[in-house]
Amino acid sequence: MDLPTPKLEHVCTLTVDLAPIREMGAGRAGGRRIIPIIGGTVTGPVISGRILNVGADWQTIFPNGLAELDTRYAMETHDGATIEIINYGYRHGPADIIQAIGRGEQVDPDSYYMRTHARLETGDTRYEWVNNTLFVGTGARNQSSVQVELYALR
Repeated sequence: MDLPTPKLEHVCTLTVDLAPIREMGAGRAGGRRIIPIIGGTVTGPVISGRILNVGADWQTIFPNGLAELDTRYAMETHDGATIEIINYGYRHGPADIIQAIGRGEQVDPDSYYMRTHARLETGDTRYEWVNNTLFVGTGARNQSSVQVELYALR
């Protein structure tokens, strides 16, 4: 029996505005830090709206430079629905590229790996489909924001 090949459908672009990094110091697995999420935009063919000023990215930076991304935040759609986003992923690449990102420099997103998987949830019946859909994303870190291209896994 042949199983269906998954397909990706572009849902939206998340431009997530960030406050300055709050360093926590060494944790059990590596360096810990919290990056507050303070707003942003959601644009796309399926969902559009704004990122709310709630949530953060709780990161662990492992000794080999791998950044484990663990975010929880929310959006308000253009028509008033609130959708929670829980996004987990990895960012890594050559040391000089990761250091440039850390200095806030613009870096070609193809020069490093930043991928996520997301779970969205809402009580708004107009967007109930997000409760039953898996999402994946590709991302880029900018000086004071993150861009994520979010895709529904069909």
